[in-house]
Amino acid sequence: MSNLLRKLLQGFQNGWLGLLSFSAILILLWGTLAPVGTMVWWLDGGAEDFEERARRILFEDEPAAENATIPLCYIVFLTGVGDFSADELASGEEIFLDRLEQAQPDCVMVRDVFPYSAANQNIGGQEIFAFLWDIAEDADGWLEATRYLLQFRNLWRLAISADDRYGQVYNRAIALSIVEQMNQQNPVPPNADEPIQLILMGTSGGAQVGLAAVPYLNNWLNVDITVLSFGGVFDGQDGFDAADRVYHFRGEEDWVENIGGIVFPSRWAWTFRSPFNRARNEGRYIAIISGPHEHDGDRGYFGEAAIEGKEKTYLDLMFEQVMELPLWQEET
Repeated sequence: MSNLLRKLLQGFQNGWLGLLSFSAILILLWGTLAPVGTMVWWLDGGAEDFEERARRILFEDEPAAENATIPLCYIVFLTGVGDFSADELASGEEIFLDRLEQAQPDCVMVRDVFPYSAANQNIGGQEIFAFLWDIAEDADGWLEATRYLLQFRNLWRLAISADDRYGQVYNRAIALSIVEQMNQQNPVPPNADEPIQLILMGTSGGAQVGLAAVPYLNNWLNVDITVLSFGGVFDGQDGFDAADRVYHFRGEEDWVENIGGIVFPSRWAWTFRSPFNRARNEGRYIAIISGPHEHDGDRGYFGEAAIEGKEKTYLDLMFEQVMELPLWQEET
């Protein structure tokens, strides 16, 4: 016991234990205030702003230009909790999306939705977190801990999305941001004559936010929705009744992905009437072992490291499997 106390005192003297304590308090504070911040945003003009944007985009039909074309599909990418900006994706993510865009020229690629902000603001655009982001951008040594703090901040937004009390506000706002960014790339009519294929691709927490947005997108637009999850951490409620299909890629070395199946009772096998289990039993949810992928990094789903014993990278392997999905064959 005396040795433990001595080590704790030394930790405070050296600074690292004080930093750890501060970080723990900050993380708990964020967790407590995260839903409050979402509700304050909604009540302090967020609701009116949402209604105005929704009316303009969803209910005010504008005549299409004579040469306007309706694409066969949209691909919307929702980044994981490790990213802090929708316009600064990891190198492997950019390469993957560039390849997919070239392989599917009839699809419109949408990359500018940040799934951890109801107002679709990058972390640097939120004053309270801007200073931490500035530190994290060039962090070295112990300052790299700021990156983990920001990741925890994103993790709390994932929790809000999965929370029945606050998720309806948060997820509806994200869904509208998706429609806005789709329209910026190529306007999509809310009442298209034929269903348009909408493919929501999410890594880590992005899969949860994408699934939670599905019911709203399905109500607003004439779309067939497919969700692609890359190591996604998600509950078993949101989106499974409204999505046409959900493909979940699981890496053999990805222990983070297991968290969703542990902490969300709706993912447990004996909750057989949950939307997740209904989708699984009906073949609308398909889990795919992707290979030796880790959750992120050079050996993640979009990792650029070479796979041992193979002449391909982790990213190459993931791209090949995505291209083998039957949804692309349906578009040709």
